[in-house]
Amino acid sequence: MYKFEVYKDKAGEFRFRFRASNGEAMVSSEGYKAKASALGAIESIKKNAPGADIVDTTKDAET
Repeated sequence: MYKFEVYKDKAGEFRFRFRASNGEAMVSSEGYKAKASALGAIESIKKNAPGADIVDTTKDAET
């Protein structure tokens, strides 16, 4: 099951990870001074991201 994981980093800021069903961290957030701000960012992603566009800025770069 996919999940958001909220935690406190070594600097004392709140961050979150989005984990895949296999437990792998797919996305990590910036640090937030308030836990409510981290939770608000999660809610914003859940609400606004389903239709997000993909913008490829690599300009035909193949790796």
